[in-house]
Amino acid sequence: MRAILGITALEQLDWRDDWQAWRRWREAVEAAAVLVFQFSKVSLSQVRGVSLLHDLLPAIGINSRESSAGARSFTLIHELAHIALARGHEEQVAQREKRDDTAWQDVERFAEEVASTVLIPAETLSRFLNRMAVPTDGWNVALVRRLAGAFRVTPLAMATRLRAAGALSWDGYRCWKQEWDAYVATLKPRAGGPTSPVDRTLSRAGHPFAQLVLEALDANRITSVDACHYLDLRFDHVEKLRQELRREADLLARPSQVATTTFPL
Repeated sequence: MRAILGITALEQLDWRDDWQAWRRWREAVEAAAVLVFQFSKVSLSQVRGVSLLHDLLPAIGINSRESSAGARSFTLIHELAHIALARGHEEQVAQREKRDDTAWQDVERFAEEVASTVLIPAETLSRFLNRMAVPTDGWNVALVRRLAGAFRVTPLAMATRLRAAGALSWDGYRCWKQEWDAYVATLKPRAGGPTSPVDRTLSRAGHPFAQLVLEALDANRITSVDACHYLDLRFDHVEKLRQELRREADLLARPSQVATTTFPL
């Protein structure tokens, strides 16, 4: 999966922050012909992510109420694991699934470990662990946060990866998780996000979907009313969206950008 997404460990360790990491993982998944949407009108307690297992063009939805970019990246790859399982005929859409709750929890744990392994490759992790030399029951919140920051993932994703890799014992993980939950309870929710209508559309619907809608509009396959509905934009903002996509395409076409950006518009 990591090879298909085309993100190297060198690139990952060079990302400046978690939000750049989220954007690159999303671009890589979209470039692999999976639509990625964000939604905000459902609580995190109900759902963090969902995958639609369409054969032609599968889709992933990420709950944008999740303020952590690292958590969005983890959910994205977790849902991509479900799509991969469906492509391999190991999973079906919910209406046709025959697994009981226990068997389904096994699938969920597998998807979690896939996500943590994709986000934190074994060879790179081993180099960090050799330098840090932390015993399997010696990980605290500060140490895990430090290591997670290098990979631009959440501490919880890193702890999951450490446990799966045998670098963190089950007893150590349970103690760490209690300490982590207590730490999270002290944090305040973060505010912010895209402000302009075009930026909100691109954040919510993604570049490939926005481009598809504009192409369908130009080909008279949908009406302008349809386009506004799909993009959740007023018609006077549709042209601004087109201009923004062209501007980004021009930036990607410049030689100085080719080495760092692989997403095609």
